[in-house]
Amino acid sequence: MHILSIDTSTGIASVALVSDEKFIAESVFMADRCLSARLMPEIERMLNMAGLGVGDIDTFACSIGPGSFTGVRAGVATTQGLALATGKPCVGFSTLTALAMNFPMAAHLVCPLLDARKSEVYAALYNCSSDIPTALINESALSPERFLDLVCESTDKPVIFAGDGALRYHDTIVARMGNQAIFASFPYHQVHAANGALLASEAVRKCETCEPARLLPVYLRASEAEYAKMNRQPAKP
Repeated sequence: MHILSIDTSTGIASVALVSDEKFIAESVFMADRCLSARLMPEIERMLNMAGLGVGDIDTFACSIGPGSFTGVRAGVATTQGLALATGKPCVGFSTLTALAMNFPMAAHLVCPLLDARKSEVYAALYNCSSDIPTALINESALSPERFLDLVCESTDKPVIFAGDGALRYHDTIVARMGNQAIFASFPYHQVHAANGALLASEAVRKCETCEPARLLPVYLRASEAEYAKMNRQPAKP
């Protein structure tokens, strides 16, 4: 079984190819302002390198968020298009879960944080003692201070922090958690599509794939355009 996995939820995108649960290739590249121009060429290059065509892919997987609204939409739309063209199923996976999977068999809990702007983070808390993380605090969009309160209510043990939100709010995290905060090294702050391929493989095994039309983004909050629209609306009497 061939799985093509895409993550475009942050400023660094990745595409991975897995065949019969064997890692074939992964491409990681800067996506800011050039995602639309680079995504399909990277997919084509990877398939050519593996001697495969789009029609050889059995399942298409992509991150459905949370993350960049534009990036998530691009990844979902590309995955839907490829699945529709080939008549193959889709799998959507969480950006935060995939990021937490950078720490398999971790002895400590893992907290992936993505910078959501507006002084908020996209965040969750996971037990990563097995291949597939288990959520202890579900995905949310909150101020870092409020989410750290939830973390401290959930555990008094050390927590691994990863993601661009962990980097941006480093001082806030240290001020709240002190030595209980462990910050990942730089290679582990990036989401990898290969982790999404593992999630997709598990979804296929459980018969949890979906049709392209049912592959939907998860934003957790309103977009900038929606905020602007709400602000333009007159107040109700």
